[in-house]
Amino acid sequence: MNLQAIQEALREIGADAWLFYDHHYRDPIAYRILGLGGGLHVTRRWYYLVPAYGEPKKLVHRIESLRLDGLPGQKEEYSSWQELEAKLERLTTGATKIAMQYSPRNAIMYVSMVDAGTVELLRSWGKQIVSSADMVSRFEAVLTEEQVASHYKAQVLLDEILAAGWEQIGDRVRSSGTDEFTMVNWLKEKIEQAGMITEHGPNVSVGPNAADSHYEPSPSSSRPIRKGDFVLIDIWSKMAGDPNAVWYDITWTGVVDREPTEREQQTFATVTAARDAAIKTVEEAFAANRPIAGWEADEASRTVIRNAGQAAWFTHRTGHNIAIELHGNGAHLDNLETHDERLILPMTCFSVEPGLYYPGAFGLRSEVNMITRPGKAVVTGKIQRELVRI
Repeated sequence: MNLQAIQEALREIGADAWLFYDHHYRDPIAYRILGLGGGLHVTRRWYYLVPAYGEPKKLVHRIESLRLDGLPGQKEEYSSWQELEAKLERLTTGATKIAMQYSPRNAIMYVSMVDAGTVELLRSWGKQIVSSADMVSRFEAVLTEEQVASHYKAQVLLDEILAAGWEQIGDRVRSSGTDEFTMVNWLKEKIEQAGMITEHGPNVSVGPNAADSHYEPSPSSSRPIRKGDFVLIDIWSKMAGDPNAVWYDITWTGVVDREPTEREQQTFATVTAARDAAIKTVEEAFAANRPIAGWEADEASRTVIRNAGQAAWFTHRTGHNIAIELHGNGAHLDNLETHDERLILPMTCFSVEPGLYYPGAFGLRSEVNMITRPGKAVVTGKIQRELVRI
C-alpha cells in the first residue's frame, strides 16, 4: 500500500477519508490497492479507514483479528453486531465525506462493491458517501514503464501471429479445409509458443456468427470456413510468467477468396471512421492537456455511426480499459452501457473497438489499443485500413 499516494488522492478530490470494507472477498479492488494479496481466509467483515491526513484505523473481528496486521494504523476489534456498529461509528468520527467502492445509481458498476446496507448505516450517522471510481483508476489502471513495455512486447508477437493466422486460413481453405474451432486452437497454440497466455479466446467467427459480438466457437457450434466467407478474428494475449503484464487486444476482419461486397465495404468504412474519430478525440485532448472522460471518446465514435443511420446495430461501448486484467478498472469508452465520467488518465491503456452487427448476415468490428502519456496518446499496434483478402 502506498499510504502517501492514497492520502494525496483523497486531498485532490476533497474527501476526508477512504473507507475500505470487505466480506468474503467481495471487493478484490481493496485487496490490490491495500497490498493485502490473495489467499487470506476471510469470513468476517473488516474495515480500514485511510484519512486524508493522519494515521489509518482498522476494525476487525476478534476471531480474524490478524487479517489487517500487515497494514499501518490502530486496530479495534469487535464480536457482536452492536459492538461493530458502535466501533465503526467511532472509527469514522471526524470524517464526513467518505469515499468508498460505490457508484451513485450503480452507474459505474465496475466499482460498485459496497452493499447498500453499509451505505445506509454510514448515512444514518450523517456521512456523505462518494465514489472512489477516479481514485481506483489512479491505483488500478495507471501503468509503469515496465508494464507499458510488456504491452508492446505482446503487441509485436500477437500482430505476427494474427498475420500468420490469416495466411493459415487461406492455405487450409484451399486445401483440406478448416473451421472456426480448429483455427481458434491453432491461434492458441501459437500464442503459447510465443511465451504468452490468453483467457477463453481467441474468437474466430464466420458469416452470421460474426454478428454475435461475444460469440465463442465450440466443437458443436463451429462453422466451416469456406471460399466466399466473411471472417472476424478477435484475439488477445499478454506475456506469461509476469503477474503485472498488460494485455494486447485486437479485432480484424477479412473475406476468403473474393472481393468484399458493397455492403461490407460500406460497413467497414463506417466502423473504421468511427474508430478513427474516437482515436482523434483522445489524441487531441491529450495534445492540448485537456481532461477527457471515457464517455466523450465513445460519443465521438457513436456520432459517426449515428450519422450513418446505423446506430441500432452498434450495441456495445466503444472500448474498455486494459491493464493486468483484460477489462481493467480504469475509464471505459462508454456512453451507452454506462455514462462513464471517469477521466482517461495518463499512462493508461484501453481499446477502441466500434462495431456493427447484422443478425443472420455478418458483423464487423475494428479494434486497436491506445496508450496515453502526459501530452500524448498513441495507437500501439497496426491499424486495419482495408478488409483482409484471405
